[in-house]
Amino acid sequence: MSEHDDAPPMEAQRYEDGSISYPTHPRSLGGAEAVETIDLSEHTAEVITWTESTATPPGVREPNTIAIVEFEIDGESVRAVGQVADNAEVEIGDEVEPVYAEELRDPEVGIKEPESQEWDGYRFEPTQ
Repeated sequence: MSEHDDAPPMEAQRYEDGSISYPTHPRSLGGAEAVETIDLSEHTAEVITWTESTATPPGVREPNTIAIVEFEIDGESVRAVGQVADNAEVEIGDEVEPVYAEELRDPEVGIKEPESQEWDGYRFEPTQ
């Protein structure tokens, strides 16, 4: 669903026991090995809860709306947390889609060297 053709996937993993994890881990909580990679950016999710932060770290927009969302993939659920695109208004139960952002925060503001980190990632945008 990303509008960027060159956007990296929002990778989750499915394990032998059927569970799905995001972010990815070498093994599931039960110790099962990964058997499949799933690109969550190809799916929509439901807002489980959200909050607005007004005391953000250096380089992060203020205010900053953050949501916990839940993807339902083949009967298994996986949750993710992230910024809401454009600080859009969201409510519990809203449908959102992941959208790629080249910069989730300003790399020139902060305590670490810009080259030492990755600054891109996914935000969640309401589908309606």
